[in-house]
Amino acid sequence: MIRFAFTMRLKPGGLAEYRHWHDNIWPDLVKELEAAGIRNMTIFENDPVLFMYSEVEDEGAWDRLWHTEVHDRWSELMNPLMAFRDDGIVDSTPLREVFHMEPATWQPPTEGGRSDG
Repeated sequence: MIRFAFTMRLKPGGLAEYRHWHDNIWPDLVKELEAAGIRNMTIFENDPVLFMYSEVEDEGAWDRLWHTEVHDRWSELMNPLMAFRDDGIVDSTPLREVFHMEPATWQPPTEGGRSDG
């Protein structure tokens, strides 16, 4: 699994409707998420900033989802709520992982090196 995270920005006042749609996600969108290889997804908010974390099967998972008809329909609902950059792309920033640990498999670092967990 590949861990993937990014931030997005909502327009002022968009959080309640954004939350409503995600609380009522469409079953066909859930099927597309799974078919694309997106195994789980969590969204946190600090209005207007959204932080999305997901685990995906491969690097192309999100691109596959973004090119589906059901995602196009979902985007029609989300676009009025999202902030956009000047070039028309959703205001989002990919994040780089700096630390990950799974306690059950964690090993202390070797001298001069990083741990395996």
